[in-house]
Amino acid sequence: MEAVLLGVGGLALLLVGAELLVRSGSRLATRLGLSPMVIGLTVVSVGTSLPELAIGIDAARSGSPGIATGNVVGTNLANLLLVLGLGALLRPVAFDGRTLRFDLPAMVGAALLLFVLSRDGSIGPTGGVVLLLAAVGYVVLVLRTSPREDVTAEADAGDGRGGPPVQLLVLVVSLALVVLGAEWLVDGAVQGALVLGVDEAVIGLTVVALGTSAPELVTMLVAVARRETGLAVGNLVGSSVLNIALVLGATVLAAPGATIAVPPDVVDADLVLLVVATLGAGLAMRTGSRLSRPEGGLLVLGYAAYLTWLVLTRV
Repeated sequence: MEAVLLGVGGLALLLVGAELLVRSGSRLATRLGLSPMVIGLTVVSVGTSLPELAIGIDAARSGSPGIATGNVVGTNLANLLLVLGLGALLRPVAFDGRTLRFDLPAMVGAALLLFVLSRDGSIGPTGGVVLLLAAVGYVVLVLRTSPREDVTAEADAGDGRGGPPVQLLVLVVSLALVVLGAEWLVDGAVQGALVLGVDEAVIGLTVVALGTSAPELVTMLVAVARRETGLAVGNLVGSSVLNIALVLGATVLAAPGATIAVPPDVVDADLVLLVVATLGAGLAMRTGSRLSRPEGGLLVLGYAAYLTWLVLTRV
């Protein structure tokens, strides 16, 4: 029961903290004249990746690297197959030329980079630095190659919601909630794995991953319902890149000895599936520059098949 309470309480804090962080960060970024797509690719994707980052660092420091790596791989699989698929089932999701030319290759490249770095069963200091440099390079390129928009009127209209000092305070509070929630969730997941006799990596790939992908799922469904998919698509693609580059890079360098072990099953199976899923989702995106309902259905079925295989073979 204690494990359940810790897990549920930690997940609640994570979701509330991430939501507050995304809202305040988006308002600040809008005042800087950034477009919704760019905000989704940077501010929102960084914000929704913070739960994974906090969980990864806490898990690595507490001696549970399986949860750290499993969470990143599992969250990306959930984002690409479940979240994107459900969004397309509700309404076909369109992609602009920039996403197809730049962000999609970055997403595929991040998955391939993780696959290469973890082939020997661990990621060391050099790999951690490479991943962090890739994250910084990605964000810089997004900002440098994206046009700015005139949002003076929108910024003025948002003054009633608090100026920069207020939003900065919200950022600090939300970050504290994310960190505390991550600690509770990891503790609950580890205790649950011990009680059930389930491998920590499987817990990270399923329960923890589904929990931390909730912000992306909610963002996508709300955006599709409002017919405003630019920010949601940017968030999804940006999170898929930053979950690997930023989250794992920082997790590696924060771990004891600046090295984390990658479980053999994750290397030989889940990472391969992640690369295949990323390529498959990418090909679906390029088909007519949109993701149709049948394609979305295939992605959701693919995720259901993955979870079924995971339960049958590793639980």
